[in-house]
Amino acid sequence: MRVVDSDVTAFTAWTSAPPAPGTRYRFERLPSQTAATQQDRIEALATTSLSKVGMALSPLDARYSVQVLLSTEIVQRYPSPGFGGFGYGGTGVFVGGGSMGSSIGLSFPIGFGEPYYKRSLNIFMRDLTTQKVVFETRALHDGVWGDGFAVLPAMLDSALLGFPQPPTSTRRINVEIPR
Repeated sequence: MRVVDSDVTAFTAWTSAPPAPGTRYRFERLPSQTAATQQDRIEALATTSLSKVGMALSPLDARYSVQVLLSTEIVQRYPSPGFGGFGYGGTGVFVGGGSMGSSIGLSFPIGFGEPYYKRSLNIFMRDLTTQKVVFETRALHDGVWGDGFAVLPAMLDSALLGFPQPPTSTRRINVEIPR
C-alpha cells in the first residue's frame, strides 16, 4: 500500500439547504476542456467519488453543475549534495595554487534526480437556479508517483470528505491505495 496525502480546503455558500442524497448534477467544462479525452477520464473518476457522497449524475435534469480542474506540475529534483555529503556532483568553483602552478575550474551536476509531481485538484459546484458557486474544494498532493490516474481517486475522495458541510480549515487527509 502507499499513502496519498492531500491538503484539503473547502468552502460552502449554500443558498438553500445543502444537497440531499440523490441530488442531480451535470458536469460543466471550460472551453479548453471540451475536446479533451483526459477530462472524460477525470470526470468518470469524479462521478464515482460524487456518488459516494450521494450525488447522482443526470445532465438533463440537474440542479447543480460540477466543474473539475486538475493540474500537474513536474518538478525536476537534483540529486543529494553528493557522495557522503562532500558536495561532489554539485555546482561550484575551484581555485587552487601551489609552487608548481595554479588552476581554476568549474563543476556542474553530473545527473538529474527523479521527477517530482505537484498536483492540484479543484472542484466547483454551481447552483443552476442562481448561477452561484455554492461549494468549492481544493486538494493538493505532491510526491514521486507519476501515475496520476492512480492517485486521482484518492485526491477526489479527500476533496469531498465531509460533503456537503466539510470543515472550513485546511486539513491533511491520508488515503491508502495499492502500489
